[in-house]
Amino acid sequence: MSGNGKIALITGAGSGVGRESALALAAEGYSVVLAGRRADALAETIGLAGANGARMLAVPTDVTKPEAVDALFAAIKAKFGRLDVVFNNAGGNVPSTNFGDFTWEQWTQVVAVNLNGCFLIANAAFRMMRDQTPQGGRIINNGSISAHTPRPGSAAYTSTKHAITGMTKSIALDGRQFDIACGQIDIGNAATPMTARMAKGVPQPDGTTRVEPTMDVSAVGKTIVYMAGLGADANALFITVMATKMPFVGRG
Repeated sequence: MSGNGKIALITGAGSGVGRESALALAAEGYSVVLAGRRADALAETIGLAGANGARMLAVPTDVTKPEAVDALFAAIKAKFGRLDVVFNNAGGNVPSTNFGDFTWEQWTQVVAVNLNGCFLIANAAFRMMRDQTPQGGRIINNGSISAHTPRPGSAAYTSTKHAITGMTKSIALDGRQFDIACGQIDIGNAATPMTARMAKGVPQPDGTTRVEPTMDVSAVGKTIVYMAGLGADANALFITVMATKMPFVGRG
């Protein structure tokens, strides 16, 4: 497919949800900037895009570093001159740890990526979208089912994802005057390397460990394409896409 003239940025684009979303947007004609810590993983994503890889730009980036984020947006401006869509996806976690045993180091490790990194990307994207001509754009934050309901032993991850919900609402409100829309995708049990552990079972609130259903990660890519493609007069503020039979709604 030829390009549609729209420029998208995906963080955490070297694997999983980020990679799938980058490939899906590229297939719809977007030029896609790939950000992530590993240059080799970003190059692999470009390779998987086939002919669409010609419209991809890889920029190795540590989203926890302000100077690295500044360099990322300078590269976007130099190459494309504007930015239309951001999928603010980069995130991380630590092994399940009861709150009483949680350490400061674990806490700050998760907050640095999931919250501070999300802020740095969204903040820089907001400024670029505000100041470009024509003005405006769309920021999509990766929340999580954990933005609603925690898993056992997930204090830092759950806290950051609840915080992303507040950030999403604030950006959506502050962005109105600049034609900047902001929405959030909350993903449950997409089959990626991060969720591979579910095949061996994950801790449940009743103290047991059980295998949980997953969904094909392509469902996430399709949802990002939908959110990104909305007209400027519409915003998908919150979307939950989850494995149909995962324990979330009801009592499990």
